[in-house]
Amino acid sequence: MTEVFLRRLSRWQAEQQRESVANLYVEAYRGAAGAEYRDRQGFLRRFEHDVQQPDFDMVVADAGGLVGCLYGYRAAPTGEWWEGFRGILPAGIEERTASGRVFLLGELMVAPARRRAGVATRLWTLLLSRHTADAVVAVIRRGDDQGREVLRAWDLTKMGDFDPDREGWVRPPTPLP
Repeated sequence: MTEVFLRRLSRWQAEQQRESVANLYVEAYRGAAGAEYRDRQGFLRRFEHDVQQPDFDMVVADAGGLVGCLYGYRAAPTGEWWEGFRGILPAGIEERTASGRVFLLGELMVAPARRRAGVATRLWTLLLSRHTADAVVAVIRRGDDQGREVLRAWDLTKMGDFDPDREGWVRPPTPLP
C-alpha cells in the first residue's frame, strides 16, 4: 500500500479541491444505492457553508489521490449552533463559545481501504496542532457507531442529543479559572 502524506489546505485550496473532497465523501459514506447524487449535493452545500466559517482549517491525507479529510472551524460566538441541543452543557462551555474558544469538527472522512490504519488520528493530531481551543465539539448521527468509536478514542465524551437524531460529543474543557 502506498504511503499516506498529510497536508494542510488553505480556505482557497479547500474550495479548489471541493470536487475531490465530495468524491471522497461519497466513497467514505456510501449510502443507499442511487442516493449518491443527493448525498454529494448535500455535502457540497454544507461544505460551501463550512469553508466560510471563522478559522476554517482543513487537513487532507493523500496517497496518489485523497484518502482522508478532516476539517473544522471556530464556533460562532453567538452560540446559535447549540440550538436543538437536549442535555446539560458542560460547565463553562457557553462562556467559551462566546469568547471564541470552542472548535467544531465539521467532517471526518477516510476511504474504506485506509480505515484502521491510523489515518484519522494523524489527521486529528495535525488539525488540532495549531488551535488553542479549550473545547472540541463534534456532532454525529445517532447511529454512527464508527464515528462514536473514533470520538471515544480521541477522548471525547457524549454530552447530549440534538434534534433531529444527532449526538453531540465534546473533548471536555479544562475548568475555568
